[in-house]
Amino acid sequence: MTIINCDMGESFGLWKIGDDAGLMPLIDVANVACGFHASDFNHMRTTVQLAKKHGVKVGAHPSLPDLQGFGRREMKIGREELANCIIYQIGALSGFLKAEGMELNHIKPHGSLYGMAARMEDIAHAVADAADVFRVPLMGMAGTLHEQVYTARGHGFISEFYADLDYNDEGGVIITREHAATDEDHAAQACLRAIREGKVTSVNGKDVTVRADAICVHSDTPNAVAVARRVRAAVEPYLTSA
Repeated sequence: MTIINCDMGESFGLWKIGDDAGLMPLIDVANVACGFHASDFNHMRTTVQLAKKHGVKVGAHPSLPDLQGFGRREMKIGREELANCIIYQIGALSGFLKAEGMELNHIKPHGSLYGMAARMEDIAHAVADAADVFRVPLMGMAGTLHEQVYTARGHGFISEFYADLDYNDEGGVIITREHAATDEDHAAQACLRAIREGKVTSVNGKDVTVRADAICVHSDTPNAVAVARRVRAAVEPYLTSA
């Protein structure tokens, strides 16, 4: 069975990114930004409250410390410093969850941190070091160091498939600085194939292996609400919440 999750809570100060209110009724799990690539204390609390209103579970979406680049630029950072950076962010979100009587559901690294942890062992271990503190499952990509390191360290693992990102020939997602609008029908069909066959077509036309324990839609995709609505309708029979 599958869940639909969304990276959200990414507004900052007076700047709004994404239609969180429109997306929340369409998802099962929210990955909430923790302040280092987006969000702030007001938006974190508002997003947690919105999730509670709709019965949506909340996970932490920690990033490299790169507010200017929205967490989508790689950085050189050591394992201990990175683990501390991640713990700091998750701790902040955990405080808002506690204030609303909710529990942390999972941890999902954001952007370049996510991509680096998929292929760099020290980065994957830094993420697992932080997860040791909170003892909740980690989201990532099957067949990468996400799965290998996290599971070897004793953490629960949730494999993601992306409805609104392209895949390369190695099965990795192509992380862009800004997300373009996504064809809703194409996204829905790709998600169905990922669930049924465990395959997706890469940008070069190659079939690569994936696993869709969770399907992700990004809130900063311009037509994110329409994509989430179309994807949810298509995969409804396979949803854990169905």
